[in-house]
Amino acid sequence: MIGRVRAIVPDAGLVEVDDGSTDETGAVAARAGGLVIRHERNAGKGAALATGIARALADGAAAIVTLDADGQHPPEAVPLVLAPLARAGVDLVLGARERSGAMPFPRRVTNRLSATIASRIARVAIPDAQTGLRAFTSRLAAEVAPRIGRYTRYDYEAAFLLAALRAGYGVRSVTIPTIYDGQPSHFRSVPDGWRVARVFARYLLGAS
Repeated sequence: MIGRVRAIVPDAGLVEVDDGSTDETGAVAARAGGLVIRHERNAGKGAALATGIARALADGAAAIVTLDADGQHPPEAVPLVLAPLARAGVDLVLGARERSGAMPFPRRVTNRLSATIASRIARVAIPDAQTGLRAFTSRLAAEVAPRIGRYTRYDYEAAFLLAALRAGYGVRSVTIPTIYDGQPSHFRSVPDGWRVARVFARYLLGAS
């Protein structure tokens, strides 16, 4: 994965967060040329994202792209989410997957529901509120990331998006391929779905 990203954006600084893996994930990433930051114990996807974002900010990144390593987001789509950041008023770009037959039915249901709620909160169309392929400015990251530190699992991405919307940042979406033939997702429908649902409920009720 890191090799493919490097081929697409050769000048980018690449950070992989090894969230307590028990295989050779970190070693493989290091050999591919990425900077690997390791959590000794699994802390959750949100914690991994927070670690990566903090390092990018510390390194002076002007823009940050998050990309899942399970093969469900093609690195070739990175330029698609980066391009709109050059426009005035755009601080966060979401890689929106089509809810086609390539997406498992339970995920299509939760994806549609979260997109509907996010669109209602944003008052603009948010076609995919759960995507892991995102590009955003360092200005947004520096303001939003500290606010959502308590979200350490899959709820982090929902909280990040909703906090950005509430703060008035410009959000855009671009269509990316829908891929579900990579590594199995670690998203657990019941516990993780419940965590994400609670985030949306809080924002609908005016909390955060």
